[in-house]
Amino acid sequence: MEKDRPDGFETRAIHLGRDFVGETGAVTPPVWLTSTFEYGNPNGFDYTRSGNPNFRLLDRAVASLEGAAFSTCFGSGVSAITAVVSTLKSGDLVVAEENIYGCTFRLFAQVFAKFGVSVRYLDFTAPESFTTLASLKPTLVWIESPTNPNLKIIDIAAVAEAAHAAGAPLLVDNTFASSYLQRPIELGADLSLLSLTKYANGHSDALAGAVCTNSEEWNAKMIFAQKALGLQPAPMDCWLTSRGIKTEAIRMERHCENALAFARFLEAETGAVSVRYPFLPSHPQYEIAKRQMSGGSGIVTVDFGLNLAETQAFLGRLRLFPKAESLGGVESLCCHPASMTHASVPKETREAVGITDSLVRFSVGIETVADLIEDVRQALA
Repeated sequence: MEKDRPDGFETRAIHLGRDFVGETGAVTPPVWLTSTFEYGNPNGFDYTRSGNPNFRLLDRAVASLEGAAFSTCFGSGVSAITAVVSTLKSGDLVVAEENIYGCTFRLFAQVFAKFGVSVRYLDFTAPESFTTLASLKPTLVWIESPTNPNLKIIDIAAVAEAAHAAGAPLLVDNTFASSYLQRPIELGADLSLLSLTKYANGHSDALAGAVCTNSEEWNAKMIFAQKALGLQPAPMDCWLTSRGIKTEAIRMERHCENALAFARFLEAETGAVSVRYPFLPSHPQYEIAKRQMSGGSGIVTVDFGLNLAETQAFLGRLRLFPKAESLGGVESLCCHPASMTHASVPKETREAVGITDSLVRFSVGIETVADLIEDVRQALA
């Protein structure tokens, strides 16, 4: 019997992915910890590098939650990035948002540049970037929204229109927003990339990435890259991520609630030079954020106006924010981008896009927010 409407996000997150349970009736599918499969099995599995039931279950859930026809999972977010960039050839040009993830920058600059792939960086919040994009005729356009770590909000629909007019597909790194808050494919993007390690998994205990698309051609390219380049995830990490996805909606609601309260405190009470959070009215792209995201997510970036030594000392006094890379887990973290996530970006390049020595990135978890606020108060005092 056909349904009048599709199931909601939470329902799909919980109920998708119960195949391959055989005659056991298991409510939660097992982990298939096998490297190889007997030839001729009904589902066509042969070798885990090229497919595993845990991969298929995760792919199905992520595609549905992203509003895409296809999803291919990888060993990490960087593996997913590698899969996409591996489809390029010598002479190809990528036009990318200037505030880009440090590992993406490093991959372009130190790996794929050797193979003749070039990158031109633009500020996609500036209107003139669209004119420049049209003149460059790129092979691929690459953006993040929100960006890491400055939380710039890029108008995905507008960039998609401009990219397509220039004859290029658009990739959106959707990691900072999550599938719950933003779906780039529905906004016109050709590819939506996620580090599933972050909000999808949500518990800082597994690595995985994904590339989602409606294009059969791109889907075939991603499946090939997964197998040919050995970019596949581990079955256990897929199982953990599939489990995490079941609570993604309720976690994201708490992340958003806590982060907004935390950002309001920072802006009102700490004397910070700047506080960035997409759903603060002071954010320069606040209206775009409200239009294309259903919540502000869980990252807050702040510049306290301290020097490097003072910033490092402040971070060392925090009790509930371990200084660590990554984000999106139930626990709060703090990060010093200039010396951590973006250390591979040259200092002059970092500072040109606002990543100064005094910039701090908070990943706000789902703890009692009053405790998080009090922790920052005592650290500043």
